[in-house]
Amino acid sequence: MRARTRLVIGAVGALAAAGFLTGCGDAGSSGTDAPEAASSGAGCAPVAGDQLVVLDDDKKLQNTDNIIPAINAKAANPQLVAALDKVSAALDTPKLIALNKAVDVDRKTPKVAAEEFAAANGLTDGIAKGPGGPLVVGAANFSENQTLGELYAIVLTAAGYEVKVQQIGSRELYEPALEKGEIQVVPEYAATLAEFLNNKANGQNAQPVSSPDLDKTVAALTAAGEKAGLAFGAPSAAQDQNAFAVTKAFSDKYGVTTLTQLAEKCSGSATVLAGPPECPQRPKCQAGLVEVYDFKAGSFSSLDAGGPQTKNALKTGTASVGLVFSSDAALAVN
Repeated sequence: MRARTRLVIGAVGALAAAGFLTGCGDAGSSGTDAPEAASSGAGCAPVAGDQLVVLDDDKKLQNTDNIIPAINAKAANPQLVAALDKVSAALDTPKLIALNKAVDVDRKTPKVAAEEFAAANGLTDGIAKGPGGPLVVGAANFSENQTLGELYAIVLTAAGYEVKVQQIGSRELYEPALEKGEIQVVPEYAATLAEFLNNKANGQNAQPVSSPDLDKTVAALTAAGEKAGLAFGAPSAAQDQNAFAVTKAFSDKYGVTTLTQLAEKCSGSATVLAGPPECPQRPKCQAGLVEVYDFKAGSFSSLDAGGPQTKNALKTGTASVGLVFSSDAALAVN
């Protein structure tokens, strides 16, 4: 379903299949040795359950990977930006989870899911007409981004444009096309794109520019975008970034709803943390949990990055807490 990256530089969030290899969490890197974080406490043994819940990142370990429209600067007239901002205003993370569920679980097409969402949320109401003409909305090669692209197409069509949604693939392919004006709009992720542009301009070892503060991340993104010929609409409240989930049964049994509570109540030998092989070293995965929260798992289970293995381990009671992505369809309330 996805293709982003979020564990590597400790600054962003992304997916792990084909191309969002940019931000703070790279799915599939090397490294399986856990940091020196053993705890002598009892910990919290896994609790099986069908419903997953995300623990609140109350000390802001993760950076702000909010959905944001990225626009070729030459195409960014006020009517176009205002139309895209209608999508941003309508989206939050629970609604994004529901959209992903419609496609990934209920098996609707991204276009149908977007049309139903647009109708239910009045996305085309009051949209002003722009200058019109042809527009290409680019989309990455995973379903969430394709659905967002279809939402953009709906509001841009209402603004008088002739819109085509084109699935392009990885950011390494579509971002240069956006700069050149071969495509005009792409649904993006604020922190991940900020780091992509930062690394592209300043090298892979550049000092990270994104942060847990959305305003600071968008300011850094805007500055980097100006140099690349890109403009941006308003960020939405919806985020798709690294998150840590437990079963609802686990949360209820141990009274854990935040990462601070997880560290205070569940550091210890019985607690099993699940995630991708690189998680123990990554500043947005286990290493970050140790540094920011002083969370000390009893053991680490090397599985995947927010994928079926990790989610299955949580649901079947073989992992206490696992790395997921915050907009995953598996987080939808049944």
